[in-house]
Amino acid sequence: MSDAAEEYLERDLEEASNAIPTFIDENGRELYEHFRFVAEKGQTLVRVDKFLVVRMEKTSRNRIQQAAEAGCIWVNGKPVKSNYKVKPDDEVVIVMDRPRYECEIIAQDIPLDIVYEDDALLVVNKPAGLVVHPGHGNYSGTLVNALAWHFRDNPDYDVSDPRLGLVHRIDKDTSGLLVVAKTPEAKTDLGKQFYDKTTRREYVALVWGDFKEDKGTIVGNIARNPKDKLQMMVFDDPEIGKPAVTHYEVIKRYGYVTLVKCRLETGRTHQIRVHMLSQGHPLFNDARYGGDKVLRGLTTGKYKKYIDNCFEVCPRQALHARTLGFRHPVTGQEMDFEAEIPADMKALLAKWDGYAD
Repeated sequence: MSDAAEEYLERDLEEASNAIPTFIDENGRELYEHFRFVAEKGQTLVRVDKFLVVRMEKTSRNRIQQAAEAGCIWVNGKPVKSNYKVKPDDEVVIVMDRPRYECEIIAQDIPLDIVYEDDALLVVNKPAGLVVHPGHGNYSGTLVNALAWHFRDNPDYDVSDPRLGLVHRIDKDTSGLLVVAKTPEAKTDLGKQFYDKTTRREYVALVWGDFKEDKGTIVGNIARNPKDKLQMMVFDDPEIGKPAVTHYEVIKRYGYVTLVKCRLETGRTHQIRVHMLSQGHPLFNDARYGGDKVLRGLTTGKYKKYIDNCFEVCPRQALHARTLGFRHPVTGQEMDFEAEIPADMKALLAKWDGYAD
């Protein structure tokens, strides 16, 4: 097994706290383990699709073959095709690029803000508070449930098919743009663009404190916080975690807080949140990383009340995925999308504008 395959998969525990360590393929795609089988010592040579269809009674051989084509069947730490011959003691694992759904995905009529859609893909503007994938504690009411409803009359779209669906994720309480692949070819192409860092993603964030410089770059490996499994953190040791790069630029200074835009080179779990925290600028009202307290400003009761009012206006981390750009997987056309700052963050910025004035 390669070093990359032995790494723990980064995942957002808000969406998939039951996800387990698994593999990373040659394109950097992070894969969650869904099923694992070990061939007995007396196992005769048999195709892996036949081996699996006997052990997965509710899955057809055709579906297993499709999973193999998508790189979702691994034997002894490496992806294999459906004609691979299983031998004694082989460890056969089925992996997907999303957490395992513990329950059947139910189509739910949840409103979607669709920014763009064609035969190959869909771009959606996710509101804050909407979980992306079903997972521990969030078995319904997710973006995936909404997509199941949206595609309910499309016979070519199976919400459980690993070759289709969301190409990337954002946190539950982050708003903004996501791209969904409607064909296997589109997902493969878009996934490679994210891995090759040719996509264009810009976030807007309100953070505590002021910056010395108008722009800069934060570089630091990100991994799970060993003292708190719900947090990620930045490590100086290059052997720990995965490389992450965030470019930031100041949009507006309010003295005690600053509005910045962040451009991602990588897409690690909680990247902007922990990179900003590492620089002493936690996101405003980010409860997980301590931004839901008065960290800058006056000690007066009036000021504390003002900050509490700000927290009520925008009751989540002030982070929005404002732009998304990529090359269309079919036409090759460069496409760029923008989602305006949502109402809660607009109201928050309006309060700071008034305070500054």
